[in-house]
Amino acid sequence: MFDLFAWQHIVIMLVVALVVVGPKDLPRMMHAAGKWAGKARNMANEFRKSFDEMARQAELDELRKEIEELKKNNPVSDMVNSVSAVNDDLTKQVDSAIEGVGPPQTVTEPPVEGTAEPRGGEFQVTDSSAATEPAAPSETPAVPTGTAS
Repeated sequence: MFDLFAWQHIVIMLVVALVVVGPKDLPRMMHAAGKWAGKARNMANEFRKSFDEMARQAELDELRKEIEELKKNNPVSDMVNSVSAVNDDLTKQVDSAIEGVGPPQTVTEPPVEGTAEPRGGEFQVTDSSAATEPAAPSETPAVPTGTAS
């Protein structure tokens, strides 16, 4: 804060202020000088904040312009638009095809006599009139397993 003055200069100014103002009014004068310094500091801070805010706003405006340009010149958006147009066309075609088809009809066939469906937990019995022939014996002789004594 006191970069302009060395400590010797500050001591000389305090001695002159003490002689000119006097010891009785010196505290009030220092209090007033402190208030003025505080106000000056606050004004400088507000100026800096408003300048920073303007700089941020300018950057945001530039970014918004760039985003708008990207939206206008974006090939992906063109593809999305063409795909959505094709999707709309297909939806219209499917809707028109569905309009021509009536509600689904259920076909019930009469049950065939003699075949009853099994109830829950039961198995259907089938006629096994064709007996299966036993498998042919293998050509290798069976070797007994165990110990030879």
